[in-house]
Amino acid sequence: MAGKSSRTTQLVAVLMGGASAERDVSLSSGRECAIALRAAGYEVIEVDAGPDLAQRLTEIEPDVVFNALHGRWGEDGCVQGLLEWLRLPYTHSGVLASAIAMDKDRSKQVYAQAGLPVVDSVIAARDEVRKRHVLPPPYVVKPNNEGSSVGVYIVQEAANSPPQLSDDMPESVMVETYVPGRELTCAVMEDRAFCVTEIVTTGWYDYQAKYSAGGSRHVCPADIPEEIATACQDFALRAHKALGCRGVSRTDFRWDDTRGLAGLFLLETNNQPGMTPTSLVPEQAMQAGIDFPALCRWMVEDASCGR
Repeated sequence: MAGKSSRTTQLVAVLMGGASAERDVSLSSGRECAIALRAAGYEVIEVDAGPDLAQRLTEIEPDVVFNALHGRWGEDGCVQGLLEWLRLPYTHSGVLASAIAMDKDRSKQVYAQAGLPVVDSVIAARDEVRKRHVLPPPYVVKPNNEGSSVGVYIVQEAANSPPQLSDDMPESVMVETYVPGRELTCAVMEDRAFCVTEIVTTGWYDYQAKYSAGGSRHVCPADIPEEIATACQDFALRAHKALGCRGVSRTDFRWDDTRGLAGLFLLETNNQPGMTPTSLVPEQAMQAGIDFPALCRWMVEDASCGR
């Protein structure tokens, strides 16, 4: 593009905001990444992604797009397809991997085919879930294609009646067997698994616990047996590769510590993990000796268009 020849530094457009239920999280991620990228020596333009995104990117002519969008349209393959159409290198996973990872049911099918441990689940109509227990309690009800614990219901074992789901829930939802125990997560940076983090909360690891200061406590690295830590790292790497992810991903687990390795299950892989002050990937990267600007720089250097 003509405007690039006179640049002495790379121009990075940081996509943030957008129209999903995770807009506020994305704005926070985008701001943090923009600060880090400037510290790493890049010229940065922050772009709140709206209906005019293609026009804005055509006018900006960035060298690389740093995708800090979360949720639908931003990490489900939609914006990735737009960026490939515009022939702009972008961070994180490509179209197909993004679409599969965002679809919890499809990603669990991929895990199972790769020999990774998952719990039983079904896709059911919202109205049917309101009428009866579609799985024996305890179970979890959640949207099939949202992240950040948006719209999660936990039905306890002693529940006499099914959950009265909000009308904001999609018409079809995932109903998944509840796994008691501990919340673990492990990030992957291409071919390298970071340490495992345990997430400690007073209740469910919901939206507020994830993104409010003091909402949760991260034990990094987790105080767990070496066998479990090694298994999490192995499973996270295998999930990353099976889904076809690129760059950085993060896989979440539940571990029933009364059952040893047999109690460890994959929940989902986030192909575009949060990059906020309370996010997990920057903490794990720091444990590996990679500070936040260096992590963001690596993502820019790893950016691609169509692989």
